[in-house]
Amino acid sequence: MTLTQTRQPTTIVTRLSHPVVLAWGWRRAAIAFTAGAISVLGLAPFDFWPLLFVTFPVMIWLIDGAASGRWGGALSAAVAGWWFGFGYFVAGLYWIGHAFLVDAKTFGWLLPIAVTALPAYLAIYTALGFAIARALWTRGPIRILTLALTLTIAEWLRGHLFTGFPWNAFGYTLTGPLVLAQVSALLGLWGLTFFAVAIFASPATLADESADTRRPALPFLLAIVTLAALAAFGATRLSLHPTEFVDGVRLRIMQPNLPQDEKFNYNAKQQVMNRYIALSSRATGPRSAGVGDATHLIWPESAFPFFLAREPDALAQIADLLPAGTVLITGAVRAPDSTSRAKGPRAYNSVYAIDHGGSILAIYDKVHLVPFGEYLPFQDTLERLGLTQLTKLPGGFISGDRHRPISVPHTPRFLPLVCYEIIFPGAVPRGGERPNWLVNLTNDGWFGTSSGPYQHLQQARVRAIEEGLPLVRAANTGISAVIDPLGRIVKSLPLGQEAVLDAQLPQPIEPTLYARMGDGLIGMFLVIAAVIIVRRRLRQH
Repeated sequence: MTLTQTRQPTTIVTRLSHPVVLAWGWRRAAIAFTAGAISVLGLAPFDFWPLLFVTFPVMIWLIDGAASGRWGGALSAAVAGWWFGFGYFVAGLYWIGHAFLVDAKTFGWLLPIAVTALPAYLAIYTALGFAIARALWTRGPIRILTLALTLTIAEWLRGHLFTGFPWNAFGYTLTGPLVLAQVSALLGLWGLTFFAVAIFASPATLADESADTRRPALPFLLAIVTLAALAAFGATRLSLHPTEFVDGVRLRIMQPNLPQDEKFNYNAKQQVMNRYIALSSRATGPRSAGVGDATHLIWPESAFPFFLAREPDALAQIADLLPAGTVLITGAVRAPDSTSRAKGPRAYNSVYAIDHGGSILAIYDKVHLVPFGEYLPFQDTLERLGLTQLTKLPGGFISGDRHRPISVPHTPRFLPLVCYEIIFPGAVPRGGERPNWLVNLTNDGWFGTSSGPYQHLQQARVRAIEEGLPLVRAANTGISAVIDPLGRIVKSLPLGQEAVLDAQLPQPIEPTLYARMGDGLIGMFLVIAAVIIVRRRLRQH
């Protein structure tokens, strides 16, 4: 092999990097936006994560190109970071626009604002990560770790500030292959984020001049070795924990695929009940007894267009449906009790457990409400201006006081998580008695047959892996699924289909390292990385 042949990969990557590093003005913004938007292909439902080896190096080169200017280039880097984040979130969250078309006469005019305003806000965190990275920037491979560190911190902030919204965190790009997703059992979502940025941005050093690094291919080779090690760890973990099931628990998940205009229409009350009862009773085979085969029947979030506890006839129909010993777990809107201080017709988004006699055994109230969906920031002020949240409940929903497992007959304790509560790492309470499974009731019908429901399922699956707990998911329009504690989908129903799913309940495994330590381990790792990076920065200046 000749010297020219040996250096050819570096030459090709250098040619790719120069237009990015030297770009300015609208060309720089367009490059950043395009790279961010294409990066969404690394997420569900595409899971084309190898493409990120092309798009993530662009982040490094954009910061390289911010070498001068106000505040040492930090402002220029922040602008580039904002455009990258804006492209990423516009392409990844476009489906939010579907929710504004459910009642187009009321909310349709807000669609262009919604699909740009939220990405514009979320991109601020990416801009922050770029700006801090530029402030700590050094020559050579260490800058890959610098960006991984600062973007992980920025993503953590995005997941926590102002109630948090960690949807489509960069770490999810490593969770398409189940073997790679297993590292979340050790380091959680933020550990995945650090690894994703460091691994996928590593080819950037292939464009470095020899003065910057003597072995420009080394970071990329280390990234490939790390990726292989993560895959080996995941494959070993999966082989050591085959799916096992809880004896005597038989689940039936009802996916009604109910149109949104019926789901919130009180006049359609009986039609909704008839649909639920007929579907729940449906036989799925020649030997099927329908709901008679199930110990637990599960219906999705906000299943009824009325307050369930205030409709005795609906409870009576449920009692007639359920065989002796069968429990219904269902979403429902709950009115405040007489001792509540809630003003006006406010409500809780709740989960009910109901026995075969129609008695309510347990209630859980959703803790983490959706901004603009279930409540408005500055609710009273915005309502006076004529605005309302998508659910159109005056005053907005009331949040529950805490996440708490509940117990029902014939099954171990479970933790209910309603809708997007499942996207937040660490929702399982620490220190108390551990639940044995997670129940995610959701209504993704707001988002049509878009990428949104697939992304939601992907994030829910990571929660199961992080905690080592099985997950049972009932979604109005899909995707309903039973997932084991290593993220294997035992059974599922496709998006947009009216159907029932019969399955056994997987057993949990021992608490994972993440379940025991939470974000503590990755936090210590990031502190060590920060010390190394700061010391390197001080030596170069």
